[in-house]
Amino acid sequence: MVEDRSLGGRLFGIVNFALLTIVALVTILPFIHVLAGSFTTSAEMAAKKFVLFPTDWSWDAYRFIFSTNTIFRAMAVSVGVTVCGTLFSMLITSLMAYGLSRKDLDGRRTLMFLVVFTMLFNGGLIPTFLVVSELGLIDTYAALVLPLTINAFNMIILKNFFQNIPEGLEESAKIDGCTDFGILFRIVLPLSMPAVATLSLFYAVTYWNTYLNAIIYLNDSKMWPIQVLLRQIVVLASGFDHSSDLDGVVPPPDQAVKMAVIVVATLPILLVYPFLQKHFAKGALLGSIKG
Repeated sequence: MVEDRSLGGRLFGIVNFALLTIVALVTILPFIHVLAGSFTTSAEMAAKKFVLFPTDWSWDAYRFIFSTNTIFRAMAVSVGVTVCGTLFSMLITSLMAYGLSRKDLDGRRTLMFLVVFTMLFNGGLIPTFLVVSELGLIDTYAALVLPLTINAFNMIILKNFFQNIPEGLEESAKIDGCTDFGILFRIVLPLSMPAVATLSLFYAVTYWNTYLNAIIYLNDSKMWPIQVLLRQIVVLASGFDHSSDLDGVVPPPDQAVKMAVIVVATLPILLVYPFLQKHFAKGALLGSIKG
């Protein structure tokens, strides 16, 4: 009987390993194709369609993208908006989540209803634009941060995580004379680092991918974040006059430029993710245990 279970366990392990390997390959192959395609010539891309390892390496796509210093300014804008926006969003989210996690808060149910209501209904694009415009935020970086400051779903996850912290810790801190802000920043947040790291990544990805808000609220091209500028580069590459006889002008490989743009736009977030990976699963799951 023990041998049967052992055999079944081995078979399960083999099948499980094979299925997970297939899923991993299906997931990672597109990334490899995009990365390889960004270093591929137009001729090879047209001939092979799907490239995993270029035979004829070319840096033309990246030379075209980084041919102007504008991209470095746009990268700095995106980094600044992402860092500042993430810190501000986590501060506001933590304050609201901590308040709503307290059972003795007056009007707690009403406030929670209003929060959940925003997950189902919102004002829409035009009312949001009118609000941003009336606040004088047009052509300011605040327009990229304030409309995205707090996400109701993230706030609810953090609130539930806070509710899992033993109340005895907070009561002990109050006996020692700690204020509510002291309890939040000295006890609750340090014990909630898995959730904080996870939600910080969620907010960082949101701010890094800011595109529509930049298009709507920023009229000055010098203030564009990297996502908007890279789109303009793709448009420029697609509309490049390949019949041009200008000396020294190398027509950019259209498909390679598009894939290089994806690499440039994705790489910073991919570099951040490994540092938060150990907190990711724990933070996303524990906050959803209790309601």
